[in-house]
Amino acid sequence: MALLDIQHLTVGYGGLPILHGVTLRVEPQEMVVIVGPNGAGKSTLLKTIAGLLRPQEGTLRFNGQDLTRLRPHRMVHAGVCYVPQVENVFPSLSVDDNLAMGAFVRTGDIRAHKDAMYSLFPDLRDKRRLRAGALSGGQRQMVAMARALMLHPTLLLLDEPTAGLSPLMVGIMLEKLRDIQRTGVALLIVEQNARQALQRAQRGYVLAMGQNRYEDTGPALLAHPDMGALFLGNA
Repeated sequence: MALLDIQHLTVGYGGLPILHGVTLRVEPQEMVVIVGPNGAGKSTLLKTIAGLLRPQEGTLRFNGQDLTRLRPHRMVHAGVCYVPQVENVFPSLSVDDNLAMGAFVRTGDIRAHKDAMYSLFPDLRDKRRLRAGALSGGQRQMVAMARALMLHPTLLLLDEPTAGLSPLMVGIMLEKLRDIQRTGVALLIVEQNARQALQRAQRGYVLAMGQNRYEDTGPALLAHPDMGALFLGNA
């Protein structure tokens, strides 16, 4: 049974459809990458899974349960955490306080969970008392992911986690995503650095004009003769 199973999802804003009958699945502990041109509906899809948008048609099942119209906080309790592309940290709070905010629904002592995050993201340990807004772009992304992981999600949704990062940091960040996957968390990632992301993913989807265009393993999509610069860009 798939961890996430989306069937024929149609979503829009103000009655104007953005996604048209999208079907997608994520298996337990799998890394799945969504690529496609700007305006394809990739971010809309993640927001819908997170409960921020209501679908007009279709179903969303998670762990076998129909969660199609569940509100965002209920999705968090179900095991789904969403990291948006921007405004994904509390800039005036320290790194340590950001992690504490991530554990807002947990009970008991969270120090062990913080220590686990600092082990996963060692660059943050020495900066734990600094304001998150004073960190580099890559470090802020690490804070955002660590904060989400404080909730022990089963599925982590990431919208453009490498956007605006240097080429060196892009590679570091994508390898960090593999480290997260090794902890047992499934990942569904919208990513502009498509080539590098698909090289690391088990499977990928290509969205174009709000519809599924291709689905295959990461290597197979990279080798597909019709992909080209339209979907993969210069990444």
